[in-house]
Amino acid sequence: MAFTTEQHPGVVNQPAEVTRGFTLNHSMMRIKDPERSLAFYTGVLGMRVLRRLDFQELNFSLYFLQCPQEGAEPPEDAGERTVWTFSQRGLLELTHNWGSEDDPELKFHDGNSEPQGFGHICIAVPDLDAAVAWFDENEVEFIKRPEQGKLPDVAFIRDPDGYWIEVIEPARLPDLGR
Repeated sequence: MAFTTEQHPGVVNQPAEVTRGFTLNHSMMRIKDPERSLAFYTGVLGMRVLRRLDFQELNFSLYFLQCPQEGAEPPEDAGERTVWTFSQRGLLELTHNWGSEDDPELKFHDGNSEPQGFGHICIAVPDLDAAVAWFDENEVEFIKRPEQGKLPDVAFIRDPDGYWIEVIEPARLPDLGR
């Protein structure tokens, strides 16, 4: 029998038929300075910007990023790429409210200080040791290194706006939570 779902209180074993085909497309985080954030996410984490959408009347821009996937090539045409982008899984949307980069007082809540809420995003890497060395080379701030704390082989870094990013090597985690 194929795996469907773990059983826990509140879990619905058979989701409604109408939900077939629903896909988690993206999570959104606000950013203060797009140049700084895009340098981090593309240069340090290796993501690519699939699409930028500007909303002149509302004074904000959206940047949709993805970790490149082999065989997943977006279309050249901007309209077709917009449709393609909104058909993908696991994207990161960075939202920039115009002018925020000029506000020295503006800081976004990371969700991990009080009051707690949103916690982090997670990036899976093929080699955690190589990723840690790369982050050190790029002076990325660590919240937790893989050898620290009660969760070995799990790292947390901070992005330019203070958001936490968990970094894991899936092959190291078969006994996690057991």
